[in-house]
Amino acid sequence: MNRLILVNKFISLFKHQRFILNGSFSFVVLGFLYPSFPLVLSNPVSQPFLIQFEDVTKKSGLRFRHNNGAFGSKYLPETMGSGLAFLDYNNDDWQDILLINGKNWPNRKNSRSSMALYRNNKDGTFKDVTRQVGLHSTIYGMGCAIGDYDNDGWVDIYITALGLDHLFRNNGSGRFIDITKEAGLHNPDFGASAAWFDYDLDGDIDLIVTNYVQWTIKNDIHCSLDGINKSYCTPESYEGVSSRLYQNVGNGTFLDVTRQSGLFDSTSKALGVTVFDSNGDGWPDFFLANDTQPNKLYINQKDGTFSDRGIPSGVAISEDGTVRAAMGVDAADYDGSGLPSLVIGNFSNEMLNLYHNEGKGIFVDDAPTSAVGQSSLLTLAFGCFFFDFDLDGKLDIFVVNGHVENEINNVQRRVTYAQSPHLFHNQGKQFIEVTDKVGSDLKKPQVGRGTAYGDYDNDGDLDLLISTNGGPAVLLNNQGGNQNNYLRVKLIGTKSNRDGIGAKVKVKLPSGYLWKQVKSGSSYCSQSELPVTFGVGKNTKISSVEVHWPSGKLENFSEVLANQRIIIKEGNGIQ
Repeated sequence: MNRLILVNKFISLFKHQRFILNGSFSFVVLGFLYPSFPLVLSNPVSQPFLIQFEDVTKKSGLRFRHNNGAFGSKYLPETMGSGLAFLDYNNDDWQDILLINGKNWPNRKNSRSSMALYRNNKDGTFKDVTRQVGLHSTIYGMGCAIGDYDNDGWVDIYITALGLDHLFRNNGSGRFIDITKEAGLHNPDFGASAAWFDYDLDGDIDLIVTNYVQWTIKNDIHCSLDGINKSYCTPESYEGVSSRLYQNVGNGTFLDVTRQSGLFDSTSKALGVTVFDSNGDGWPDFFLANDTQPNKLYINQKDGTFSDRGIPSGVAISEDGTVRAAMGVDAADYDGSGLPSLVIGNFSNEMLNLYHNEGKGIFVDDAPTSAVGQSSLLTLAFGCFFFDFDLDGKLDIFVVNGHVENEINNVQRRVTYAQSPHLFHNQGKQFIEVTDKVGSDLKKPQVGRGTAYGDYDNDGDLDLLISTNGGPAVLLNNQGGNQNNYLRVKLIGTKSNRDGIGAKVKVKLPSGYLWKQVKSGSSYCSQSELPVTFGVGKNTKISSVEVHWPSGKLENFSEVLANQRIIIKEGNGIQ
């Protein structure tokens, strides 16, 4: 890791703007320097991609607009935005869309803003079915996690919120029922991201919920960019609050095991979570992305407890010993090493983290020496994930950006409120940014927050969904990504949890192995589709497909044709 120390010390000169609280509850702007040369020179892409991302929001029928409640009081939650999900709520094998919404503040005119569920019409369009399915609920929503907690074959929805979270059970007849109280779930804090996972490997999925800070209207603090006018406060102004772990008891109820599991941490200010098998021992671990607090890497001890290994693993703080403002996070094996690595979205002037898993519990941040770091220095990243947008068999990176202060350009001339996303193409030994090569719609600046991927049109390639703070949702259709071949795999657990969450799917090609893990959560407050998609390049046949189920069962299927979607039921083969 010594190779990174010099770079990171240099980067520390350009840290993100933070505000210093004085005795009159105002802030003084810190000075900011800008490098006159790029940190890393990347090789440009010689020609535009044939793949283009087209904004199809309007013609798809999505009419959603996020309401953050802002009316001039500059309340902290207004900056955070909300998440979204691709999900198949009606089991028709077409991905539907869930969009999370906020609401107006008390004593303000109620706009009746609600989350929205859009059913896939199977023709490129969607229908708003929010009311008829029972989800028209006015809450200050933040994030969501999708999973079949009761193993009845229908995915359920967990919504995090400012205030009480909500669990909506899918009854299988086209309705969702709020069963939060009956399920024993009680998270009254400032919820953010969440994820379902079977941490005890007992065959049902448990729930990890991140919480942000202790904020209420009553304890709101006056912060300022110019020392006079109110601006949005940073999280340093508020106390942290512990994330929560809920164990699925198996009878439709949950038990809060936060303290006995070793997770309780009142200093935490977590915004993102991703579940992954960090050390390859077959037990799910998870990573918490913290805003202005050290990140946490919780390793499963296989006895119902977790041990935080964030500091010794190298992912808790930067190389120069400072904490960053982390938002979204994802984990995947992007380089074929056999171990999952991490991408983390951070505040502007901090750049992304690209933590490579070196094995033996050690991670090294490759961002400062790659285009991933160079391109992201001035952007403020929220949602992020690994996915293979061109189906060449190598995982790329997508990131949505947007500042939290709408007047930031007045004090930092090179930083804007609305910002373009990043699309990094994996070229094997390096990432190259190709945002400006895949169509003007993707490059459009926006105040991005949540993002997810899913194949909503069932053409084999992965499309993009983006939420914006106080603005519309954006649906981007991947046009041309299926010029390469693919394999889509949906799992149905029998002894394992119904969705197969935590299962590892491995495909064998002439060039080697590719593998992915079925997972809930990740990105920022969002959920990508549960089926896994493998890009297999020009291969028309996959030598074998292996499934390592959470139950411990291993299944292997030989000679599988590409360009199809297969369903594998645990113990029953390909359906």
